[in-house]
Amino acid sequence: MNRHRFLVAILGGSLLPGLSGPGFAAPQHGSKILFITSNQHTYGNTKLNTANHFAEIVVAYDIFKKHGYVVDFVSPSGGAIPLGYIETSNKIQKEFLYNADFMSLLKNTLKPEQIRAADYKAVYYSGGGAAMFGVADNPVLQNIAVTVYENGGIISAVCHGTAGLVHLKNSNGKAIFSNRKVTGFPDIFEDTKAPYYKTFPFSIGNEISKHGGNFVYSQKWGDSFYVVDDTIITGQDPSSTAAVAEQVIKAIEARNPR
Repeated sequence: MNRHRFLVAILGGSLLPGLSGPGFAAPQHGSKILFITSNQHTYGNTKLNTANHFAEIVVAYDIFKKHGYVVDFVSPSGGAIPLGYIETSNKIQKEFLYNADFMSLLKNTLKPEQIRAADYKAVYYSGGGAAMFGVADNPVLQNIAVTVYENGGIISAVCHGTAGLVHLKNSNGKAIFSNRKVTGFPDIFEDTKAPYYKTFPFSIGNEISKHGGNFVYSQKWGDSFYVVDDTIITGQDPSSTAAVAEQVIKAIEARNPR
C-alpha cells in the first residue's frame, strides 16, 4: 500500500492529561453511533504491521460528537486496538492522539457481546488494513449491524472498512447491499502483487459484487468520493471520511426528526 503511512500507537502507556480537544464540548442528545474496529495488528499471520486508520476514526468521531452523538467503540475481542496511518502534523489527529480520555476509549473498546444493537442509530466501520481481518466474519458483529439496519438505522463505512459489510445478510438471507451502490477501497489502488495484499481474505470490490452489490469507485485518489444508497453510506478512501460522517447525520436526522 504505497499510499499508506504508518506510525503505530501502542495503547498501553500513559498519555498526557485530556485536552479540551475537538468534539468534546457539544451537548449530547442521546442518540448513539457504534464504531466497529479491528484488533488485528499484522497482515494475516505475517510480521507485516497493519492497524486501524487513525484519521478515519478521529475525523468521523469529531463530527459526530460536535453534533451531539454518543459514540461507542467495539472490536472483535474488545480492549486495545492498534492505530496507524497517523499524521502528527495534522491538527485534529494530534489533539486526539494526546487526549487521554479519547485514547482510553480506544484502549478499552467494548466486546461485541456487550453491545445492545437496539441502542444505536448507525454503525460506522472505519478502515485501515486491520479492517480486513476479524470483522467481516464475526457473527456477533454481523448480528449487531443487521439489527441496526433492520431497525431502520444506517450502515456506513470508509475505505477498507467496507470489508465489514460483505457478509451482512437480512432475515431473508439476502445481502443488505444487494442491488445497492457501495464503494470502498478498490483494487486499482492496491499493490495486488505485494505480500500484504496476498494475506487479504477477499477483494472488497469482488466480494460486494459477488453478493449482488454494485461496487463503484472513483478513478482518482483522494477526491472524497462517497455513495449514499438509502441507508447504506460508504466512502472510498480517507478523504471521504468527513463527507460520510456528515451524510450519516443527515440520514439519521431525516428518519428521526427532533
